[in-house]
Amino acid sequence: MTNNEQQAVVIPEFGGAEVLTVTGVAVPEPGPGQVAIDVAYAGANFAEILYRQGAVDVPLPFVPGIEVSGHLRALGEGVEGLAVGQPVAALTIVAGGGYGEVVVTSADLVAPLDAYPGLGLDLAAALPSNSTTAFLVLDRVARLRAGERVLVHAAAGGVGSQLGQVARLLGAGRVVGTVGAPAKIEAAQGFGYDEVILRDEVARAGEFDIVVDMVGGPARRAGLDALAPMGRLVVMGNASGADDVALPANELWFTNKTVSGFNLAAFSAAFPAAAGRALRHAVAAAAGGDLRVHVAELPLARAAEAHRRIESGATTGKLVLRVAGSGR
Repeated sequence: MTNNEQQAVVIPEFGGAEVLTVTGVAVPEPGPGQVAIDVAYAGANFAEILYRQGAVDVPLPFVPGIEVSGHLRALGEGVEGLAVGQPVAALTIVAGGGYGEVVVTSADLVAPLDAYPGLGLDLAAALPSNSTTAFLVLDRVARLRAGERVLVHAAAGGVGSQLGQVARLLGAGRVVGTVGAPAKIEAAQGFGYDEVILRDEVARAGEFDIVVDMVGGPARRAGLDALAPMGRLVVMGNASGADDVALPANELWFTNKTVSGFNLAAFSAAFPAAAGRALRHAVAAAAGGDLRVHVAELPLARAAEAHRRIESGATTGKLVLRVAGSGR
């Protein structure tokens, strides 16, 4: 491998986890307003499975990876306030590339870690996607107010584990999570929820001011039905793979309910400064002990195994991939 080549996990064609291939690719260089990062850890997420399956239109061959931790390798023209060698967490969701030894992203999407020496790079890699999303969804999209009631689907998953805790940090009055199987109830209970129920029990759980749904299908319809007047349903995924759910506008009109969508990639591309602020808020909360993240680790070469675990629905918390030579 030459100095201009790095090892990365690549999607050469759309398909199952077996298509993921470790190979040499060119080392990217930062452009104006960008930074290059020597990657220590990369988060593994459902979003990367969608890229691999072809559900999201990406150019092939493609290096997935929407979040990383590591050290700044180089700064592009015009970047200020950052330094080569600095430890960072970063969102790489706009263009991907996190499943490699070097990645480039906007300087706005970087959170320095110098002030948090006790925050390991493994944990730092688990924050940019899920924890940032939790703050943006509840604060900026749902506009959570103190005392409001919040329902979160998939409470034991990566982003679900953060939504319950962030809702509590932002002053929610009652926070309920749903899971798809009894075995996940105990895991979800440690993530800020007052109560964790099975997904088919939502109709008996009362009314909510905010429902966050990344599951889709029947869960989406149940979430809309559970909203109180002036309630807000935030749609941010379709992990069930179900057909799209029709949400009639006239029903929203007559019941005073609102449906909003949130996509972290689109938001980060359109509003990088706001996404970066939320990321830095998440890092500070985790470093201060206000956010708990359960992290499991695999080497980068076992990215396919990470994908299979996530697709099986058996994971709780967060999987991160250790990049070769990362150290701590």
